[in-house]
Amino acid sequence: MPIYEYRCNGCQKRVSIFQRSIQGATAAACSHCGSTDLTRLMSRVAVMRSEESHFEDLASGAGLADLDESDPRSVARWARRMGREMGEELGPEFDEMVERMEAGEMPEDLGEGGEEPLDDFD
Repeated sequence: MPIYEYRCNGCQKRVSIFQRSIQGATAAACSHCGSTDLTRLMSRVAVMRSEESHFEDLASGAGLADLDESDPRSVARWARRMGREMGEELGPEFDEMVERMEAGEMPEDLGEGGEEPLDDFD
């Protein structure tokens, strides 16, 4: 029982039409203006991926292709993308750090509470 998508040539709106079977094509009509002058569109596809697949992609390094580690804005874009890929809320500290990088500050310039960062761990 497929759902086909069309563009109405009369009103230019996108129309989704449910077909009861693949063999029995029904005459499609626009639900907005009633026109039968429709052009079939390619439907969008969603692919479900496992958590393991997400982690493999993150580990592959493909997400690092456009990363410029000397540009804080580039690092911020990468951090936001990785945060979305993880699918979890990373907390207000993460959001604040990324916002500061988007403003042009590098992470090593950011100490706890605005203090100078620690250079080594004695």
